[in-house]
Amino acid sequence: MLTPRYYFADDFRAFYKYFLSQPHTERTFQKGDYLWEPGQPCDRIQYYVSGASVHFSEHESGHRRIISFHGSGTIFPGYHTIDFRIELSLSTAALSNIKVLEFTIPQFKAMFESNAALAENVVNWYSKYVNRFLFETIHQEFNSSQVKLCNLLYLLTMNQPSNSGLTIEMTQEDIADILGMSGVQITRELTDLCSRGILSTARGRLTVTDLPALASLCTEETM
Repeated sequence: MLTPRYYFADDFRAFYKYFLSQPHTERTFQKGDYLWEPGQPCDRIQYYVSGASVHFSEHESGHRRIISFHGSGTIFPGYHTIDFRIELSLSTAALSNIKVLEFTIPQFKAMFESNAALAENVVNWYSKYVNRFLFETIHQEFNSSQVKLCNLLYLLTMNQPSNSGLTIEMTQEDIADILGMSGVQITRELTDLCSRGILSTARGRLTVTDLPALASLCTEETM
């Protein structure tokens, strides 16, 4: 059984040579660059050759909510042919230097319609992406702030951009932006976990020091 994911990578690596053989444009982005301009619709699809990005919403109030992370071997945004207004409020920025193979919607449509294996993988990828939102809506919404945090930390140790296992390369602000919680709440809960020997913190990183103890505080759906 798959667990919810906040970081997506390697989902389409098997299609790399196929993508190279199809019409595309190679592009590079520097750390901090937007992969498409804020306020613009997602009118192209990118296969990540290297690097990683963060996908987030920017509310008119100025608040940022991190939605997901995307790394090498995957495509983003997912393929569809519908214009969603909400996409105008979504942004994707490079966490590191990124190299992509970029496809227009018509180019990807041609591949989707002619390659059954790719089409199946696109559907499965969307299922994984939707599962992340279902997990948050059905389970995280009704959990206490500590359980929400523990669920996230456990999932990030299993799958995260830096692939560094028990060390999570994120700031407390990033964690707050993922969970939609205040910095005060996050600091309070992290301090409690540290005092119990479950976690240690340093600038820009958190390290899980007792994974079984952390897992014992998570909900069944996370496990």
